[in-house]
Amino acid sequence: MPVAEYMALALGHPEHGYYMKGDPFGTDGDFITAPEIGQVFGELIGLWSAVTWQQMGMPDRTILIECGPGRGTLMNDLLRAAGTVPAFARTIEVHLVETSPALRDRQAGTLSGIGPVWHDTLDTVPDGPSILIANEFIDALPIRQIVRDNEDWAERCVGVAGGALRFVTSPVSDDLGAALPNNALPGDIFEFCPAAAAFIDQIAARFTGHPGAALFVDYGYARRAAGETLQAVRDHGYADPLTDPGEADITAHVDFGSLAAQAASLGCAVFGPISQAAFLRSLGIVERTTALLKNARPEQAQALQSATQRLIDPAAMGDLFKALVVAHAGAAAPAGFETQLAPGHRQDD
Repeated sequence: MPVAEYMALALGHPEHGYYMKGDPFGTDGDFITAPEIGQVFGELIGLWSAVTWQQMGMPDRTILIECGPGRGTLMNDLLRAAGTVPAFARTIEVHLVETSPALRDRQAGTLSGIGPVWHDTLDTVPDGPSILIANEFIDALPIRQIVRDNEDWAERCVGVAGGALRFVTSPVSDDLGAALPNNALPGDIFEFCPAAAAFIDQIAARFTGHPGAALFVDYGYARRAAGETLQAVRDHGYADPLTDPGEADITAHVDFGSLAAQAASLGCAVFGPISQAAFLRSLGIVERTTALLKNARPEQAQALQSATQRLIDPAAMGDLFKALVVAHAGAAAPAGFETQLAPGHRQDD
């Protein structure tokens, strides 16, 4: 079974899939995402969305989409901040792309009174001026792993040996190996995410007829290189991705460079990737934290400072996590990306 198929089943099997069985977020779960660390992250994304809406020409209807909305925490914080721009808030229709029944229930509780509409895929979200948020969404999409095997390329697969799951290889079923470097060494692994590429295709199609912007925040790299990033997390620690499938989160680092190049080739304006620290600092995370500290109790102050430090510290999430915006052709540089030279050019060009 190819790694991509194994990953898809381990995470999304209707009965046994990791995300289908419960709520994996928070200190009582397996991992903590940026919105769960502190309110400032979601608030800044809300203000970013308001500025983006203004740059889109202030349409009277805004399709606000979140893919992989977790517990609904980010959207809740986003909408609270968006409420400080009433003209924007009045235009919002909330659409959540979520396949997990358990997480949909949690989101409904968090967003009670909001009236979000849920979708299994982006395909059913209505057309119109759109702002899409995807925080730690792409990392959970299934990846293919192509391995250099002496003089040939092989697909990394999951098989059974000695009663346990093991990585094995199989001949590549397509011509993907032809696009890989000739000087790769035996054992080199290259990762590809066809689902992420298809997702960019969908976004580009949406932005052909309507203005819009999609913000991706995730951990990953700006340029593809040899190396394996497939990992599993359970109880806030690393686990073997082949042990107890369905009981741990399985992810891979996002190839931001490839996503940016693909979006640009489809006619979209592309901004980034830049580090999460640079993005959040530009949006004013330090200033917002300082303002919140003025009225915070000692225990709240400590939590606020700790949260902000974790989000922007290069040794924590600050450098590993990146921000990328894909927007309609001709879009102005969005908030946080003002130093970009021109639409369609990445900051690492």
